[in-house]
Amino acid sequence: MRFPVSVKGVLIEDNAVVLLENERDEWELPGGRLELGETPQNCLTREFQEELRAVVQIGALLDAWMFEVLPGRYVFIVAYTVFRQGDEPLAISHEHQRMQWWPLDALPADALPEGYRRAIALSPEL
Repeated sequence: MRFPVSVKGVLIEDNAVVLLENERDEWELPGGRLELGETPQNCLTREFQEELRAVVQIGALLDAWMFEVLPGRYVFIVAYTVFRQGDEPLAISHEHQRMQWWPLDALPADALPEGYRRAIALSPEL
């Protein structure tokens, strides 16, 4: 069985992490599907530009896990630390419902999957 790969980034600034709300009303880290011939770092750079109009530098690999997105539908997720280049305001794309900076000590209780929560906790920014 094969699984798609999704590359996600943990961007922390001023003790808050940026999260995006998806169509399932869950909060998730910015990022997306790895395309054929693309490195995870290039994927994440592209996805941050598409989703948030942000120029980023990719840092260390934080974690990787299998995530059951819907019953019986799995995605392999790889998470990296991300650093924003410049201070341009973030601008959300049509791919998500909302964007929010969440304080690290007040992450959403129920609507943030455990894998994302773990990747945030593993960030060297903490």
